[in-house]
Amino acid sequence: DRDTDKKRIEELLEENMVLEIAQKQSMNESAHLGWELEQLSKSTDLADSEKSFVFELNECASSRILKLEKDNQSLQNTIQELRDASLTSRESSLKFVELEKENQQLSKKIEKLQNQIEKEKQSNQDLETLSEELIKDKEQLRVIMETLKADKDRQIKDLKQENDHL
Repeated sequence: DRDTDKKRIEELLEENMVLEIAQKQSMNESAHLGWELEQLSKSTDLADSEKSFVFELNECASSRILKLEKDNQSLQNTIQELRDASLTSRESSLKFVELEKENQQLSKKIEKLQNQIEKEKQSNQDLETLSEELIKDKEQLRVIMETLKADKDRQIKDLKQENDHL
């Protein structure tokens, strides 16, 4: 039983390390996606590319969130199995205390993962809002440019007429 519990604990720790690495990669990807969004906002054909980018960003984030939630559920199931095993085993109270401490540590890690998932969701919402604002700003700038162009054309026409008149 001890060996089995130790193996389970080692497996949990390995899974946790994998989750932490995946979370770091996810955060790096989010930062990179934010940078890409900023670069796309500077281009002239922003409207179509931003919409597809936001769609891809949401799909990517959703898949990462689902993966993290699956991993989280797997860890919770494993913790529950460890708790059940520790309750049913008639080993010394010392082993039970050790397992309970490890369960608490894993519970804290799960809570951290859940917080990271929430932060990732919020980050994705912020990026989507930013994208929408950039689209609105681009449209406003386009209207201003058209107005300035029309004013410029009108002034040129007026100056030509004045020149002709002179």
